[in-house]
Amino acid sequence: MPTREERIAGGLYGLLIGDALGVPYEFHPPQQIPPREQIEFEPPAGFHRAHPSVLPGTWSDDGAHALCLLASLQYRDMLDPEDLGRRLWNWLELGYMAVDFEVFDVGIQTRSALQTFRAGTPALLSGPKGERDNGNGSLMRVLPLALWHTGTDQALVYEAMRQSLVTHGHLRSQICCAVYCLWARRTLQGASDPWGEALATFRQLYPEGLEARSELELQIRPERPEPGTGSGYVVDCLLSARDCVRSEASYEGVVKAAVALGRDTDTTAAVAGGIAGIRDGVKALPERWRTALRGQELVEPMLTALIQRIQNT
Repeated sequence: MPTREERIAGGLYGLLIGDALGVPYEFHPPQQIPPREQIEFEPPAGFHRAHPSVLPGTWSDDGAHALCLLASLQYRDMLDPEDLGRRLWNWLELGYMAVDFEVFDVGIQTRSALQTFRAGTPALLSGPKGERDNGNGSLMRVLPLALWHTGTDQALVYEAMRQSLVTHGHLRSQICCAVYCLWARRTLQGASDPWGEALATFRQLYPEGLEARSELELQIRPERPEPGTGSGYVVDCLLSARDCVRSEASYEGVVKAAVALGRDTDTTAAVAGGIAGIRDGVKALPERWRTALRGQELVEPMLTALIQRIQNT
C-alpha cells in the first residue's frame, strides 16, 4: 500500500502527467483518438496534434492553475482568493507556473473572469454566475487544496467552493469542486468507496431543502447512469473522471481511458489522473512519463513543502 506521502505526491504528479498526456489530443472527437496502446506524450506519426508547437510532456492551463493554487496556499497558509486571483492573472499575462512561461490554452470563461478581476472586481465576485458559465476551469485546479487541507470536511468543502468563485461563480461549479475534494480526501484516507463516501458526506453537510443539495440531486445527479463524454462541462468532466477511475485498475489505464473519450482530453485526464495518483501512489506512475514530464523544477520545491506540512500536522 502506498504511504500517505506517496499518495500526496501521486496526486500532484498524477494531475500534471494526465494533463500533459491529454494536451496533444485535445479537441478531437473520440473516433479520432489513437488506440490506447498508442496514447503517449508523443502521438503516433500522422496524428494531427492540438497545439503542435508545444513540446511533449508539457502541462497546460490545468497544471499551471493547480500550481498557482498550491503556491498561494503555501505562501498565505490559507485560502486567499485575492492572492489566487493575482497568481492566475500572472499566469495569463506572464506565464507564471507555465512550462517555459508559455501560455497556449486559455478558457473563454477563465479569461473573462480574470479580466474582470484585473479591472478591480473582488476575487469572490469575479467569476461569472450564469447557467452557461459552468466550464471545468475551477474543477481542474482544485486538487492541491484537498492535498494541503488538514481541517474538517466542512471547512474543506467551504474552501473548495470559495476558490471556484474566482473564475466560476455558479453554484454547480462550486459543488463539483467540493465533491471532488471530498473524493480526493477519502481516496487519500484509503476509503473502500471514496466516491460514495464523498457524496454521503456532502449530503450530511447539506440536508434536503438546501439549495446546494437540490443542485446536487437535480442538476449534477451524481448517480446518473449515463457515461461521461469528456466534455468541458464541469458536471460531465467530474463524472467522466469518476467513470475512468472506476473502470481502470492502474493509473496508466485511468488517464488513457480519459484521453480516449476525446474532446477536453487534458482536463479529463488531469482530474481523473489526480485521483488515480492518490489511489495508487507516485511509484505507480509510469517511469517513462515521470521522466519526460517537463517543468518538474517548479513542482519539486512545492511538493517537498507540502509533504513536510502534512508530516508536521
